[in-house]
Amino acid sequence: MKTIVLVLTVVLAVLAAVAVTGWIVYLLVKRYFDNQQKEQLLRIKMDERAETLKVVTPIRLQAYERMALFLERISPDSLVLRCWKPGMDLRLLQGVMTKNIRDEWEHNLSQQVYLSPELWARIREAKDEMVNLVNSAAVTLADTTDPTRLAAGIFASAAQHSPTGVALEAMHKEINELFG
Repeated sequence: MKTIVLVLTVVLAVLAAVAVTGWIVYLLVKRYFDNQQKEQLLRIKMDERAETLKVVTPIRLQAYERMALFLERISPDSLVLRCWKPGMDLRLLQGVMTKNIRDEWEHNLSQQVYLSPELWARIREAKDEMVNLVNSAAVTLADTTDPTRLAAGIFASAAQHSPTGVALEAMHKEINELFG
């Protein structure tokens, strides 16, 4: 009977040792494969990010280009030259210029998803300031005034503070931070 108990004790001890060793091996193997899986997922995410950047970067640069073009098109020099036609009266020129600014803005609204919120706000401010600049220059003039006086008032105001120039500087700074 003593030998049976001794054999059972040894067998139980061996089984316990095998069970503990098996459990430790299981935990080590599980940790190893979990780490391998995490590394693989991280690699996949990094590859996806790289692929996304390959696609998004050109689109984002195109958005900066389009908004630079927008700012150039609504700058006083470009705006007046593009909108003024011989025979226009003052109020018609004012209306055409403000409509042109708003139309350009609406045409480029979708570009905001590719720009920082700060830059988008700066561009929106430039657009609003340009509309205000045109309207402020016109409000001081009589309806019968030669429209070239409106253009001169716009140029004079823009010479003191160029809303589009400020926005373009902010854009250049952001582009240099991101891509420079």
